[in-house]
Amino acid sequence: MSRYDCTRAELAELLAGQPAYRVRQLWDGLYRQLAAPEELTVLPATLRAELAARSELAPALELVTEQLADDGATAKWLFKLPDGERIETVLMYSERRCSVCVSSQAGCAMGCSFCATGQAGYRRQLRPGEIVEQVVRAARAARDAGRRLDHVVFMGMGEPLANFAAIWRATEAIVGDLDLAARHVTISTVGVVPGIHRLAAAPLQVNLAVSLHAANDELRNELVPLNRRYPLAALMAACRDYVEATHRRISFEWALIAGVNDRERDAEELAGLCRAIGAHVNLIPLNPTPGYPVLGSPPTAVRAFRDALFSLGVNATVRKTRGRDIAAACGQLAATAVGQMAAPSRRPVPRRHREDEGARRVFPR
Repeated sequence: MSRYDCTRAELAELLAGQPAYRVRQLWDGLYRQLAAPEELTVLPATLRAELAARSELAPALELVTEQLADDGATAKWLFKLPDGERIETVLMYSERRCSVCVSSQAGCAMGCSFCATGQAGYRRQLRPGEIVEQVVRAARAARDAGRRLDHVVFMGMGEPLANFAAIWRATEAIVGDLDLAARHVTISTVGVVPGIHRLAAAPLQVNLAVSLHAANDELRNELVPLNRRYPLAALMAACRDYVEATHRRISFEWALIAGVNDRERDAEELAGLCRAIGAHVNLIPLNPTPGYPVLGSPPTAVRAFRDALFSLGVNATVRKTRGRDIAAACGQLAATAVGQMAAPSRRPVPRRHREDEGARRVFPR
């Protein structure tokens, strides 16, 4: 347990013998002031010292590395957890928003071929407090920079919907205690169908993003192994149910991989899925990882793919690639730090890329 795992009732037990208002002061300090107990000058010095010594109120995250990119607009942190596991958190500034990308697991069991976290393998679930503390650290850093954190995305290490109870409790704290709008929270999944159904029935109006990356089962089986368990027909049915239940628009995440999923026929297949449920597409030029020998699509191909989607009646946004010079691919910093990154030869090139090698390219390179 750490400080952001504690409920109000548990804080009251820790403060037994103190006036009742001390619980409110400590809670307000943790969530509104984003402060450690020893920093809360509203509390008596002796009480601050006592609380700082309590293991239940210890921080969950120890900063190992901070790397900055994009003239300071991107900060990537490598944190060590109390048991020695490592996770990543990324804070991103733009002109109109300030977002944090948080991890939900140490490692990931989904095994997506192009993902650095998948190459490192699964270690364990994160506790709610370990997730919330990532947001608090980011909110405090943003405040120190004169900004306000206003968006949280569960797109870091791990599959959020495979840790549903923890990510949902964390989301309730992010919305209810850290005072972020539910519609500024996005939960991403590679296609955990039962989790999508649970999210559809949940009370908070958060956003859902599905990491699709392929719009036919053959290719998606190679890129996203979970597709063998929940193929596209089941995934799309769950997405339709989600839209009908929440009236919220789904986003499809599409990491553009040169010669693999950036062809005209890929755009046509994707457009067919999008039109069926009114989905938006976020196009993401793939950040390279040492364990995956295929490169992200170049800018000309990215623009051509976006334009093809537009012509097919699908709204698409090209997400700006951040922090290529700071091991920006999800999980790459943590995996490299503990020597878990796969060697470049470990991951095979997807079959479509092998078959199409040397064939006439539809989109410009």
